[in-house]
Amino acid sequence: MEQRDRAKPFLEHSTVIAGFGGQGVILAGKVLARSGMESGLEVSWLPSYGPEMRGGTANCTVILSERPIGSPMAENPFALIALNGPSLDKFGPQVREGGNIVLNSSLVKKPFERPQVTVARLELSKLTGELGNQKTINTLALGGWVRLNRLLELEEVEAGMELLLKEEGKEEFIEINLKALRLGFEAAKPS
Repeated sequence: MEQRDRAKPFLEHSTVIAGFGGQGVILAGKVLARSGMESGLEVSWLPSYGPEMRGGTANCTVILSERPIGSPMAENPFALIALNGPSLDKFGPQVREGGNIVLNSSLVKKPFERPQVTVARLELSKLTGELGNQKTINTLALGGWVRLNRLLELEEVEAGMELLLKEEGKEEFIEINLKALRLGFEAAKPS
């Protein structure tokens, strides 16, 4: 794919997505990676999860870059999607200054502040209730990521998600996930 002009220049952008197994962490990372790839970027996707996926912990690192990626690891990611408290505890302090965090305030009740880090608190349980589908928590959070980072356009992530779900034989989930992505985008109000 050919490169496109971007409103916000960057060289490399790393994101960690983390939560409990079963929250769709790995799928959200795959959607982000696929969207970046379809937009002409270099992409790295590195999943990590325990043997007990449902209920255990899971995380993945996605790197989007305008140049070849040297390592799939991100010691100080630019962005974090934290779907639960343990994920915020583990990865929140690692987010670099100038970065951002999409935080699931439905599960993380304690205050979290970092100087020079933007935090968007999304009540993901409430939002999944509005959609009538608890399995959209990951896509809602990804919509928040799109709004905070402005690295990929919402339409690019929608297209990447649609392609990925079709390839995985999950066409019946496209419509609800498109709604979730848009709702998460609208709900993300940084503090």
